[in-house]
Amino acid sequence: MPPEALWTAAAVLLFTVAASLWRIWRGPTGADRMMGAQLSGTAGVGVLMVLSAVSGDEAVLDVALVLALLAATAAVAFVKAASRDGAGDPEEEQP
Repeated sequence: MPPEALWTAAAVLLFTVAASLWRIWRGPTGADRMMGAQLSGTAGVGVLMVLSAVSGDEAVLDVALVLALLAATAAVAFVKAASRDGAGDPEEEQP
């Protein structure tokens, strides 16, 4: 793929990050803000992967992996915090 196409893809992904920041700022509910944060994390991973392909720097892929893991952890933490008494927690379920 030509580098110009990769730069265009990175620009589109950065626009997606900007749109997600708007959703985080405007809300109106916590779930909307969390979905914006998830979109921001996913688009951020995409931008880092594209930039890694353009630059040839494989260390950027490690940063993208860490960002993906943090986004998944944040989603789990939000669900546990938003649910009643941590409902759905496997540690609290009766055998």
